[in-house]
Amino acid sequence: MPSASIRQSNFDRVFDMVNYGLLCIILIIFIYPLLFVLSASISDPNAVWNGQVWLLPRDISFSGYEMIFQNENIWIGYRNTVIYVIVGTIINLFVTITAAYPLSRKDFYVRNFLMRLYTFTMFFSGGMIPTYLLVKQLGMLDTIWAMVIPNAASVWNVVITRTYFQNNIPEELREASAIDGCSNIRFLIKIALPLSAPIVAVMTLFYGVGHWNAFFNGLIYLSDRAKFPLQLFLREILILSQMEQNMLEYVDPNEVSERMRIAETIKYGVIVVSSLPVLLAYPFVQRHFVKGIMIGSIKG
Repeated sequence: MPSASIRQSNFDRVFDMVNYGLLCIILIIFIYPLLFVLSASISDPNAVWNGQVWLLPRDISFSGYEMIFQNENIWIGYRNTVIYVIVGTIINLFVTITAAYPLSRKDFYVRNFLMRLYTFTMFFSGGMIPTYLLVKQLGMLDTIWAMVIPNAASVWNVVITRTYFQNNIPEELREASAIDGCSNIRFLIKIALPLSAPIVAVMTLFYGVGHWNAFFNGLIYLSDRAKFPLQLFLREILILSQMEQNMLEYVDPNEVSERMRIAETIKYGVIVVSSLPVLLAYPFVQRHFVKGIMIGSIKG
């Protein structure tokens, strides 16, 4: 018996070493591109172009960021995207919670039918053209609502939130509150939601990141540049930089080389500008993230 225990202990130590080794390799694989992009964005364009930057910045220069932020469209895009993120996430949370809570109640007799109906939409949709025609008929083209209403809720997030309510809000608690005269809406607002902070934080992160990175809805629904989100302007910068490189093939080689160096630096700066706000926001909900997503996906 002791020898078996020792063998198991040795096996555990070997497993831990291999596991930590693999995790370190995975960490390096994910961290290195982030460090490289950040370093390249603040390095001298010539150093980046010549391959001298591979981890730490060389000859620190903020010329790329100066060019990016001199473009007033960047500030317009930031303003619009912040509005879309705030308004869209509030709508997403409202729709998701008000859909998930009734589905978690055993006394809601049509919940199974509605759950099947919601699940059906995960696999089958009307398609892009019917959706566009619907948005147009509703008068939402070229408005903020085209960016936040069509994706007001994700069925997958509704399922996760419903499962969290089922597993973490005891039926006895609801019965006790009902005896004290608490209505369903008051129970949801005063009791259920405060006990569901982890899943609310997770949904906020999911929906917020989705709105921050969204560009396709803006691409097909918006024509007024004053309403463009940040991602559309960043997309334009990248496309224009690539077009300039192609058009400069017939210009002086020295000018081509210089313009391509600058375009390369701008490209890395654009990546940082678009990603940094999300990376800064994540630590504030990270402590809720694992708990919320794991508990909410145990069973359904």
